[in-house]
Amino acid sequence: MPRQRTGDTRARIQQAALELFGVRGVKETSLRDIAERLGVTKPALYYHFASREDLLNSLVQPMIEDFEAYAAAQEAAAPLDPRELLGSYFDLAYKHRRLIQLMIRDLAVLTELKLAGRFMEWRGRVTVLLIGHQPSIDERIRGMVSLGGLSDCAVMFDDVPEAELRELAVAAAYDSLGRG
Repeated sequence: MPRQRTGDTRARIQQAALELFGVRGVKETSLRDIAERLGVTKPALYYHFASREDLLNSLVQPMIEDFEAYAAAQEAAAPLDPRELLGSYFDLAYKHRRLIQLMIRDLAVLTELKLAGRFMEWRGRVTVLLIGHQPSIDERIRGMVSLGGLSDCAVMFDDVPEAELRELAVAAAYDSLGRG
């Protein structure tokens, strides 16, 4: 039988951790719990991750990189069609929906990883692209409702097929901008 590659094992650990963190919460899930889920020893987990925090950071880092790259790419491509911007923002949130769901259920994760400020900064950058640099209070509120509602839809509707959810959420987010 071929030996499993280290990257495969690491990915399996991350997947099991994400599932258990989502059900039990981060603080309530130990490395022993994850090892038992996978049928491996705790030292086998330590080979890949020094701690639960290290494992959690390995889950979050790709999302951080994606959001940073997304904001920079959108800023470089500006001006953008609002519907296209909303669609690509939905796609990004949907890609990371499991992790975002975990953070919504376990808000301590946002604090522990210092992500709340980053999410606000990313959303602020995208909002400027959506509504401009000197918007009225009405436009600012509409922009926040648009992006907040859109990202909430991307992560909260597990029972709706992705394509259908995207179409409906982007249309509703665009409508909330009040541009006709």
